[in-house]
Amino acid sequence: MHTVTLAQIYEMQGLKEDALHIYQEILKKEPDNHEARVAIRRLSGIHRHFSGVNEAMKKFFITMQTEEEFAQFEQWLAGLEG
Repeated sequence: MHTVTLAQIYEMQGLKEDALHIYQEILKKEPDNHEARVAIRRLSGIHRHFSGVNEAMKKFFITMQTEEEFAQFEQWLAGLEG
């Protein structure tokens, strides 16, 4: 029997493909199942709000050396959470 609980157990055991299959089966039977929908996005690597790599900050991260630069980068990261 395919349940969200079984899929979560598989996921915690590292059996991500098996968990994904179960979530997909659940969603076929219950199209409005929010838990299954979120889990499928998570396991499939699909993120709604990903806007791509900020190339300027990527370059800054690779080249930063001073404490001031690290602090600046931390502030930028903190701003992403909001």
